Amino acid sequence: MASPVSTGDREKVVSKLPAQLRQELKVRTAQLGIEIQTAVEQGIAQWCNLASAPAAVDTAGADPFSTWLPPGQWETFKTSAVDRKVSLIQGLAQAVKVWLQMNPAPAVSRPEIPRRIVVCNQKGGVGKTAITAGAGEAMAEDANTLHPVRVSKHFAALLEGNNAEALDLDDLPGLGLRVLLVDFDPQCHLTKQLGHSPLPMEGDSLTKHMAGDPAGQLRDLIVPIDEDRFGDRLHLLPSCNDAFLLDVRLAGVRAREGALERALAPIEGEFDVIIVDCPPSLGLSMDAAVFYGRRRPGEAPGSSGALIVVQAEDSSADAYDLLTTQIEDLRADLALDVDYLGIVVNHYDARRGYIATSSLQAWMDIKDPRVVGVIGDLKEQKEAVRVKRPLLAYAPKSDQAVGMRALAREIS
Repeated sequence: MASPVSTGDREKVVSKLPAQLRQELKVRTAQLGIEIQTAVEQGIAQWCNLASAPAAVDTAGADPFSTWLPPGQWETFKTSAVDRKVSLIQGLAQAVKVWLQMNPAPAVSRPEIPRRIVVCNQKGGVGKTAITAGAGEAMAEDANTLHPVRVSKHFAALLEGNNAEALDLDDLPGLGLRVLLVDFDPQCHLTKQLGHSPLPMEGDSLTKHMAGDPAGQLRDLIVPIDEDRFGDRLHLLPSCNDAFLLDVRLAGVRAREGALERALAPIEGEFDVIIVDCPPSLGLSMDAAVFYGRRRPGEAPGSSGALIVVQAEDSSADAYDLLTTQIEDLRADLALDVDYLGIVVNHYDARRGYIATSSLQAWMDIKDPRVVGVIGDLKEQKEAVRVKRPLLAYAPKSDQAVGMRALAREIS
């Protein structure tokens, strides 16, 4: 049925479409960045131009579907359906199927040089581990499924005291990247939060590989994060308590700044993104992490670098100054190109009043590096930690999960 009610030069059309086909259409148009009405218009034109109708589509259980088409196209379509002796519902389903076949899903864009993101702050308790895990999970979500995302423009609303949950969400395809999370902290929080045990002290570990004393292949230590929504794209390199001794062991290693890079080099090609959860330290291990995140020859600016996690309170500002001083010293001493990927304000809660809101404003005022994420202090993250599951698998529609997806896109 066509309605005279119009938007621009289009008329509203009401028919039916199988739920699965409608979902495929919604995902594909989001992947290609076009409107559903444009896809249906193209599909109908392509279907009408075929020499004969394609194979029948199962339309059992088709649900109401409406869109906007150019004036006259629906009448032309109805005439073609009559000529081909198919119902309007069957013809529309075939037209959508034709469009999907002629417009395949785009391949996931994979970097030529694996991206290396160093999540850092020498202050403990700011939530580096949660940001490491959440950003990595968001990057690994299925590219053929839509996920709710709130873009970072809601920062202004947060500053004005508005509830971010009231703002509109976008349903966007997952990024579909192959991600390795590296637990570089001897406290092993990332390892435990994702449901794995720390590596045994008497076995092999990242520390041993960095110190030049490996007991096997590093890839043998990597474990998958077994959640359907990540497929086989999300993996973890667990930590070991022997990392408490890493700075001591690195003191005797030649070219120690490159120790992490040398250890991870054999497995880099298996991943698109490697995210390193750093310890709250300004020692040699942090030097190695910053060196690992430097911009390599031929790599685009902002592809790899340091992601700094802070809180909306005063002590984070002191820690931030210490960390950036260390990074700037390494930049100067070793002539490195180290990019700042941005600042993430974690555990934010405007209900804490002036200290929280004024601190957030102070972070927003820095500009270089700029704030790329504000993650609320909500219960879902704590619950996910308690049950030892990834946040985006435990509570995929939570406000924190939505914010992690926005963060992943900001730094991608």
